[in-house]
Amino acid sequence: MTTVSFVNPPTVHTPGGAYSHTAVVPGGTELVFLSGQIGVRPDGTLPESVPEQADQVFANITALLSAHGLDARAIVKLTMFIVAGRDLQAVRDARTKYLGAHRPASTAVFVSQLVDPKWHVEVEAVAVRSMA
Repeated sequence: MTTVSFVNPPTVHTPGGAYSHTAVVPGGTELVFLSGQIGVRPDGTLPESVPEQADQVFANITALLSAHGLDARAIVKLTMFIVAGRDLQAVRDARTKYLGAHRPASTAVFVSQLVDPKWHVEVEAVAVRSMA
């Protein structure tokens, strides 16, 4: 596994959540970009609740990483889009379930709506893989 450095310099505030301010990716690596994932199951169905969709989003991310021989620790950047007014804690819980103590550089944004009004959360990621 590639050694990515996650740094929180003392010259800025301590992260207020499960993230790091910076991620340094060493040379000799390959970046893997994951498109925004929604809570659609492999069979094409969409659960209705925020907790179920959030769990499926991170299950999809895990499956995509696995297809490249990676796991959640390979994520260096995560961007979460959550429909305003939805259960943020459910999204955080799903993230923790799949990422554990891993703290990639992250952004979370509340949006008025995603492309389909049935979607509650969408998450995109960038991961890194060693070329050695």
